Amino acid sequence: MLRCFEDENITHVDGTIDPVRDKEIIDTELQLKDLETIESRLAKTEKAAAAGNKDAKIEVTVLKAYKEVLEQGKNARIVEFETKDEQDAARNLFLLTAKPVLYVCNVGEQDAKSGNAFTQKIEAIAKEEGAEAMIIAAKTEEDIAELESYEDKQLFLEELGLEESGVNRLIKKAYALLNLETFITAGEMEVKAWTYKKGWKAPQCAGVIHTDFEKGFIRAEVIKYDDYIEYGSEAAVREAGKMGVEGKDYVVQDGDIMHFRFNV
Repeated sequence: MLRCFEDENITHVDGTIDPVRDKEIIDTELQLKDLETIESRLAKTEKAAAAGNKDAKIEVTVLKAYKEVLEQGKNARIVEFETKDEQDAARNLFLLTAKPVLYVCNVGEQDAKSGNAFTQKIEAIAKEEGAEAMIIAAKTEEDIAELESYEDKQLFLEELGLEESGVNRLIKKAYALLNLETFITAGEMEVKAWTYKKGWKAPQCAGVIHTDFEKGFIRAEVIKYDDYIEYGSEAAVREAGKMGVEGKDYVVQDGDIMHFRFNV
């Protein structure tokens, strides 16, 4: 989170407001840590590569590519590898600056909708890096959280010209950045939301609930979220013929309401 607002009553540790500088300070710290990781690993891996170890040779290529970029003061996430072996080796390093990034620009209430000159600079940098950026007014979010009813919160947001709270937008951005989606299970006792990787098939998602569900998967009964909202109940969706019966190859969609049939 980067401070992107002026307020004489809230001092900054460096005396001035400059989110780009703040970002670069954190970047430098993380880059130095990644360089430390790479240098300690490179010496060991080069010996194995010289001895003919195929995996070590691939890793040396990856380490050197990262080292070159980091020494230029850039983040590891800008490096792209062509082969799957290189991509796997890169992923297994778990470098800090290779992780996906979301810059959250904290602004004053007056800039909650359109941002300001500070946020424009961060958005431009994020675009260059292939990262994400968003605007949030933390103080406004605190005020929203204190309101008790959904209606009051929506009214407050409408007055600010916002469609939804910053917290909701933050959750959606984070999920998209991490390639995550949500499916729902609903029963008489409870309704639960489950997180899964985008592109997963029905058996994999069943395994999120319990490994037995994946092992003994037979089929999934699926209701689309919009259909449930339109018809109002599972029974009404069934009557309208809107419930799908899907097999092992079904790719689960964000918001699917699912009932798994299995046998172990």
